[in-house]
This record gives sequence, C-alpha cells and structure tokens, in this order.
Amino acid sequence: MYLIVGLGNPEEEYANTRHNMGFDTINEIAKRNNITITKSKFKGLYETAIIQGKKVILLKPQTYMNLSGESIKEICEFYNIEPKDIIVIYDDIDIEKGKIKLRKKGGPGSHNGMKSVVQELGTTEFPRVRVGIGQPEFKNDMINYVIGKVPEEEQKILAEGVKKASEAVEEIIKNGIDIAMNKFN
Repeated sequence: MYLIVGLGNPEEEYANTRHNMGFDTINEIAKRNNITITKSKFKGLYETAIIQGKKVILLKPQTYMNLSGESIKEICEFYNIEPKDIIVIYDDIDIEKGKIKLRKKGGPGSHNGMKSVVQELGTTEFPRVRVGIGQPEFKNDMINYVIGKVPEEEQKILAEGVKKASEAVEEIIKNGIDIAMNKFN
C-alpha cells in the first residue's frame, strides 16, 4: 500500500496559492482516477483507492503546512505504512515554475512542511515529488509569495507542474521510484 501525501494548507482559505501544489496534485490524481476524497480522520482528508492496480491512500493533512508530519505519522501508524511506501508531494522555490523533480530520499531543505514530516517520521528515507514554483522577485517577500493568490497568467504554468507531478506519482506506483526518476528528472 502506498500513502500519497500532498502538502498544503486548508483549501477554503489557501486554494490557488503556490504553497498548495501538493494539495493540487492530490486533487489532480483523484480527478484522473475518478476518486472522491471524503474521509476526515488522522488530522487530514483522505481516501483509499486503487491506482495502477495497487492500493493507495490519498492524504491532504489539515494541520496547516508546518505541522503536516503529525497527520502523516498518525495515518502511517494506523495502517502500518513504511517510509519507503510514502510519496510526499510539495512546492519547491528552487525549481522552475511548471517543472518537477523526483527524489528517492533527502533532507527537508528550507521547507517547513517537510521539516515537520522528517521530524515526525524520524527519517529522510522516503520518495518525494517536488513541484516547482520558482523564486519570488524579492527574497523578503517569501511569505506573500508562497501563500498569496497566484496571478491568472501564472496559474497555467503551475498547472503544468501539477499535471507532471500527478503523472510521476502514477509512474512511481506502477514501476517504482528509480524508473520514474529516469523518466521525469
């Protein structure tokens, strides 16, 4: 069983922000696979389903970004999910808008949501899909950049990244992280 987690902030308030690329990717995966996310537990919204012939859980933590790891830890303990079977999807300012990068493992960098995930899981040994949002024009405007509304002309570029990320997740499920990295990196 795979746990596919998109990092973000509660959607009513934070929809269409750069920091919600993880949620947007989960929504895209759900749409592509005709899945409706209806369950609320483990400090998140989730649904179990079959994708590429394998059982998966789609999860959107509702703890706000900086505590995302709490939701992931709870669901992993309940379903006895190993870190190697977790795929975390999140926004990355160091990747160009509309691009993605897959990694088998690694540190959290400067991403607070990933810091929480690594802290709660006690490991960096899990695959991740990073969705590029690019850099803000001014470094001191980082908070407004990641949680502010995205201009309409930029939404299409970010949507391309979300589409690629959802395809990459399906490839990981179908053929494993190594093949997916060769195909998408």
